Amino acid sequence: MRRNRNVKIVATLGPASSDYDTIRALHEAGADVFRLNMSHGTQADIAERHRIIRQVEEDLDSPIAILGDLQGPKLRVGVFAKGEEDLVAGAAFRLDLDEAEGNATRVCLPHPEIFAALEPGANLLVNDGKIRLRVTACGPEFADCEVIAGGTISNRKGVNVPDVVLPLAALSEKDLSDLEFICELGVDWLALSFVQRPEDVTEARELVRGRAAIMSKIEKPAGVKRFDEILAVSDGIMVARGDLGVELPVQNVPPIQKRLIRRCRAAAKPVIVATQMLESMIDSPMPTRAEVSDVATAIYEGSDAIMLSAESAAGHYPVEAVRTMDNVAIEVESDPTYREVIEASRRVNRQSVADGIVAAAREIAETADIKVICCYTESGTTALLTARERPRVPILALTSLLGTARRLALTWGVTCVMTGELTRFKMAVINAARAARAHGYATESDQIVVTAGVPFNIPGTTNILRVAPCQESLIYATDPG
Repeated sequence: MRRNRNVKIVATLGPASSDYDTIRALHEAGADVFRLNMSHGTQADIAERHRIIRQVEEDLDSPIAILGDLQGPKLRVGVFAKGEEDLVAGAAFRLDLDEAEGNATRVCLPHPEIFAALEPGANLLVNDGKIRLRVTACGPEFADCEVIAGGTISNRKGVNVPDVVLPLAALSEKDLSDLEFICELGVDWLALSFVQRPEDVTEARELVRGRAAIMSKIEKPAGVKRFDEILAVSDGIMVARGDLGVELPVQNVPPIQKRLIRRCRAAAKPVIVATQMLESMIDSPMPTRAEVSDVATAIYEGSDAIMLSAESAAGHYPVEAVRTMDNVAIEVESDPTYREVIEASRRVNRQSVADGIVAAAREIAETADIKVICCYTESGTTALLTARERPRVPILALTSLLGTARRLALTWGVTCVMTGELTRFKMAVINAARAARAHGYATESDQIVVTAGVPFNIPGTTNILRVAPCQESLIYATDPG
């Protein structure tokens, strides 16, 4: 399905968006990728949503990417005898391994790995940072703390530990089960939570065994510190600003977001900006002006995709939220300043023939009257490299692999078209011209740029570029072979 924008939209499915009509309406309104959140719903729920997405894909003949998002390890306090307690700033409070019900002075924290990593002076954040504790003394089974910011603490509230790298695997027992389930189901992307180090990604990749591309969620300070190493072993990145904003001072998040987006773009790997983008639309048909500005900022920065979470999963206006994002994206990308920002931020260290081919394709397309860049791709790499250039003309990716077409639905500016396997470059040019005409990118009087790798059907061999007419008789006349 052709969009009037380059940035892609990710919509999370949930109770408010689980039936065929709603999922189809979300796709038609602008959702390019559907996120299945393994933190909510049973595996049976997830399987049914997956089935419906594939039915919509078939009915509309439009490749759709499915992103399975693993929950990751959840650190939570135990329960209180009264259900909750009020902690006052300056008071003492203990966390320990004692499973007895908590009170105003202590509660169980059933995670010995946290105590093993803590040091005096470390901060503990409870309930999304609303309560802040500072460790004064600690041991293998306890942490004595001072309450720095008080509030109400209640049963099983989440705990964040921003100051240390926790000796926790990124995959919990639940995650291991969910990973195998959704990989067998057939998701295109696997989002890995709690990534602190590149080893977390490589361990997951061994379990995935090539069945899905891996997206690392950057939501902890440790992940930010080792970002370049994590990026090198990941297929894509999600900037999960919610947890980042809890574990880091909120003013640190915008510059981190900008840096991570630029590094992903330089590496030709897709990046999603996520969390609280249109939060007010959970209950309101209209977003706030600040939210619209936040969405626009992510688009100006050149992100591949922007994501809706509860807005589309549990909100009252899921389709309206997608439509709002679509409208904001179209308006931003039509602003001349957008093009200035995108081109000023083009920083590419070109080292291969493929890098040179896609750069030349962009320059030719923008110099001459070229309507579209058509790139043949098996693994998706050529389309990713072309998207990294952020050309002014559309990108049409042609592939014989449905899995590649689905994964590329997440990539900036790329529209995917299925094609049969080819053995001759002339037929590749003819098929590209037909696809450009059929999808409304060009007419018979127009020219296109075609890139491919010869021999065909071998990943990583992009080595040829052709400026071609869209009229088939001219293709035959100029390329009789």
